[in-house]
Order: sequence, then structure tokens, then C-alpha cells
Amino acid sequence: MRATREHELPAELQPVLQRARRLEWATIAYLLSVIVLLGLVMGSSQALRTAWVEDVLSLVPPIGFLIADRVRRRPGTRRFPYGFHRAVTVAYLMSSFTIFAFGGILLADGAVHLARGERVSIGALELFGRTVWQGWAMLLVLVWAIVPAVVLGRLKLGPARRLHDKSLYADARMNKADWLSGAAAGFGVVGIGLGWWWADAVGAIVISIDIAADGWKNLGAAIADLMDRVPMRVEHDRESQVPEEVLDRVRALHWVERAELRFREHGHVYFGEIWVAARQPGDAAARTQEVLRVARGVDWRVHDLVVQLEQPE
Repeated sequence: MRATREHELPAELQPVLQRARRLEWATIAYLLSVIVLLGLVMGSSQALRTAWVEDVLSLVPPIGFLIADRVRRRPGTRRFPYGFHRAVTVAYLMSSFTIFAFGGILLADGAVHLARGERVSIGALELFGRTVWQGWAMLLVLVWAIVPAVVLGRLKLGPARRLHDKSLYADARMNKADWLSGAAAGFGVVGIGLGWWWADAVGAIVISIDIAADGWKNLGAAIADLMDRVPMRVEHDRESQVPEEVLDRVRALHWVERAELRFREHGHVYFGEIWVAARQPGDAAARTQEVLRVARGVDWRVHDLVVQLEQPE
């Protein structure tokens, strides 16, 4: 059985990939620090406990990206003739499902706490010989949980677009949106300090809705990609223009009478078929290679193609 040809990113994208890897390792180290600090100060606050779980879940996308990055580069085998490019989409799917499922669980938990009318109190800390309200420590940790995450999210958006990596893009969007979770958790802490017993549960519910919404959106996109939907931009806002550009260039060949194509995504890259009808007889092998050369010259993502050539007798 013939396996797909090996694929490596173009030379100009190798530094971008290296940067994405460094950002993901930095994200993991940063999230671990947030998880430890939140664990030390969260006390009985439902909002902070939910924020803590969100940060634990936030480890899944960067870890998935790093694992998929190693797997996708393996060449095709007899049992996996199409290669392992879809490891990227599988990582995207697993991350999305995990985030959506836990978001739903946390939402139900927050709603139960609100319905029961549970009161949460925040104690005091002994700091340098002085008694300090623990809420100040909570708010300080929340600032650490917000600002670097937003910066990391912004830094990842560029590499995600250039690498056409939807898992990395979803991770970047989650990091950028962490300010909402931090603000909701902060609202819960301040609300407790002001005597609003319901503020903590409401903050937890807002965070869990944000988690579940992120997971749901990305889960639907990952499933659609696995079902061979037409290639989409990493933002999922519209179809990729690469297939149309390929079709325009193939149709522009002087010997082509008509052409059609069908593309699908395999992780970073596109697989597809091109049907070409020639105006007059000619060298079939040379024309097939010309179509392949023209198609692959449009974009590095155009990877594995099958050309069906029809010529008059």
C-alpha cells in the first residue's frame, strides 16, 4: 500500500514552530505556578475553586499541542498510509471535549451552591506579624492569573495563524479570555467581603459558562474537521481560500478545458482530488506533474493530491 509522502513545514515556518513550542512550554510552567498559588489561597470560595479547575483544564491544550507536534511528523506507514497529520485534530477534539465536559459539571455545581444559599466566609492571614484579610491575597493571585495569560494568548495568535494550527489557536483564545474568569472570581471575592452571600456562587457560574462555551464551540469545529468538512480558516469564521486559488491556477493552464476539485483538512495540511479535462491530447504524465506543481505552489498546506486527467482520443 502506498503511503502519503512525508511532510515538513517550510523552512521559513520552522522558527515560527519553535516559537510556538516555547510559548506552550512557558504556558505550562506559568499555569503550574497559578495552580499552586490558587490552591494555597482559595479557601472555601466556590469562585476560586472553579477558577482553579479552569487553570488545571488549561493545561490540556498546550500539552495536547506538544504531543500532537511530535506525532504528526511521523511518515505514513502500511497501517496508516495517510500519515499522522490528524493527530493535531485529535488533540483539538480531546481538549475541546474535556473543557466542555468539565465546564458543564462546574456549572451544575455552581447552580446547586446558589440554590442552596450556601454562605462562604473568607478568613484572615498572619503576614509579617499583622492580621490581613485573606481576600487581598486572593485578589493578588487573581491578577497573576490574568495578566500573563492574556499576554501569552496574544503572543500565540500569530504563530497559530501562520502554522494553521487550530489547537494552538483555541489555546490562544482561551488564554486571552482568562480575564473574564479572573474578573468573575474577583467579583466573588469582593462580594463576600461586602456581605453578598450569592456573589461567590454567581462568580463560579459565570466562569463555568465561559469554560463550557469555549469547549462547545471548539468541540463542534473539531468534529466537523474529522468529518471532512471543507478547509476552514483557523478562526472558523469562513472557508479557506486556498482551494479556490488552486482551482483558478489549474484552470489558467492553457491546455485545461475544465477542472474541479475536492479538498479536506488533515491537521495542518490539505488532502484532495483534482479532476482535469484537457482540450487536446498530450503527454499525460507531464500534464499531471504540472497540475501537481501548480497546486502545491499555491500554499504549503496543499500536501497530498490525486489528479484524474481526461484527454480526448
